Amino acid sequence: MAEPSRRAVGIRDVRFGSGVVVVEPVNLYECEIGDDCFIGPFVEIQCGVVVGRGTRIQSHGFVCELVTIGQDCFISHGVMFINDLFRSGGPSGRDRAKWKATRIGDRVSIGSNATILPVNICSGTVIGAGAVVTRDITSPGVYVGNPARPLAGSAKAV
Repeated sequence: MAEPSRRAVGIRDVRFGSGVVVVEPVNLYECEIGDDCFIGPFVEIQCGVVVGRGTRIQSHGFVCELVTIGQDCFISHGVMFINDLFRSGGPSGRDRAKWKATRIGDRVSIGSNATILPVNICSGTVIGAGAVVTRDITSPGVYVGNPARPLAGSAKAV
């Protein structure tokens, strides 16, 4: 019987600001975490991700490559970021040219179990729990549902 190639979770080649709290176990590698951030347990933050000052990422989150998160954001439990839209009918695999970037503004709150596709979300936005963000959000407000839409009276439609 063959033995698998094993890779331990851990923290590797991360640039940390001051006052950062990390609750292990986590898988953080080749990313940048700003001052006064909190990273909860069972979070994976991949290569090239930048997390702005004062941001909190709660447990069980996945932040893939090509994601930038602004300052003073709140990323709740189980939030998933996606960088591959499967445009060819399946995963792009290692073809990074097919991956897309996500940019989250400052003071954005994202509720539990939301899924964020490659989009831009403007500062001051709230994404409801379980929402699936499939398009750029350019007007601050509260966005809910699948696909995420502005909550009545909270923002202009995008």
